[in-house]
Amino acid sequence: MTDAPPVPQTSAPRPAGPLSGVRVVEMGQLIAGPFCGQLLGDMGAEVIKIEEPHQGDPLRQWGQAADDGHSLWWSVLARNKKSVALNLRSEEGQAIARRLIDDADILIENFRPGSLERWGLGYERLAETNPGLVLIRVSGFGQTGPYAERPGYGSIGEAMGGLRYVVGDPSTPPSRVGISIGDTLAAMFATIGGLSALHERSVSGRGQVVDASIYESVLGVMESLVPDWAVAGVQRERSGSILPKIAPSNVYPTKDGQWMIIAANQDTVFRRLCAAMGEPELADDERFATHLARGERQEMLDERIAEFSLGLDAQELEDTLTAHAVPIGKIFKPEDMLRDAQFDHRGSITTVDDSRHGPVRMQNAFPRLSRTDSAVRWSGPRLGEHTAQTLQQLGFDDEAIAAWRTAGVVR
Repeated sequence: MTDAPPVPQTSAPRPAGPLSGVRVVEMGQLIAGPFCGQLLGDMGAEVIKIEEPHQGDPLRQWGQAADDGHSLWWSVLARNKKSVALNLRSEEGQAIARRLIDDADILIENFRPGSLERWGLGYERLAETNPGLVLIRVSGFGQTGPYAERPGYGSIGEAMGGLRYVVGDPSTPPSRVGISIGDTLAAMFATIGGLSALHERSVSGRGQVVDASIYESVLGVMESLVPDWAVAGVQRERSGSILPKIAPSNVYPTKDGQWMIIAANQDTVFRRLCAAMGEPELADDERFATHLARGERQEMLDERIAEFSLGLDAQELEDTLTAHAVPIGKIFKPEDMLRDAQFDHRGSITTVDDSRHGPVRMQNAFPRLSRTDSAVRWSGPRLGEHTAQTLQQLGFDDEAIAAWRTAGVVR
């Protein structure tokens, strides 16, 4: 392992956040629904996560790095949340859940469509006692349509939404992005929908259902993929590290064996790149003088820029192009993030105390707000850590809670 910089202290007070006072109940598991809850929690909402009492969310054991079975991924995805361990498949658990949801502004769920209804937790029933409730439903294919009841993971949504086909090198089969991008995109669209519904409630006084599907969330960021084909008959293909006809914008090798991103496809920026390369006349060469011309000779231009970049170490290349106002960036790994001045200045990486791992470095909450900033206030909770506290706040006494624990309704 490489030496890491000193771990900063975490004594600074955490801001309340712009969603302070908003209560969220999160059901479901793994990524798509819980990431929506993470975003709302980062913005200050009180997020009460309901988990199955015996094992909890499977993500507690997921991820590449774990300590005694406790996932570091869980520390991030479940941060700023309270854990209530409750058996939603029991009548008692469903009754407790309804009591909890009666006081909620937002309910998040990402079960297979129809699950809530089978448990007596459908929206119509919940709205009888909480008409202002916003129900965020995240699923693979949405709540309607012939595929609605199919199990749908993020990978399937990425494939149906058009992303998998265009990711990777043209010489290889379709690839995946190295993170669960379909799930997180669905969570982001779900969050936007939930906050929009919450705003509309301030006018109408009524809640509503937000129906976010993974495949549509992926489709929503696919730029002109559909009209390119439907109107012009152009099918986007895998293109590796480039975007076809957008040049120069690629990864380029350096003398010391690193790879740097250089993005200079705009005319004025390309002119500055040519000056930095010591070839200012190249900007007026008719083969490269316009955006269209550079796109037609993309491979030729990339080879020329690579010859230049190979003559410099990565830091020399970055310094030279930055001095000429040409966008350039190193391809960061975590060790780079932990040492970078920009990350440090903005607090992009924060440190959170965790009862299982000690101080944990993780990405901060984004975006940043000038008055009521987002924040990471604590890491992922232990299973059922807040069960008793939450049930007591609902008016249940210790005797009832103890009986439910014995019966396996709560933990």
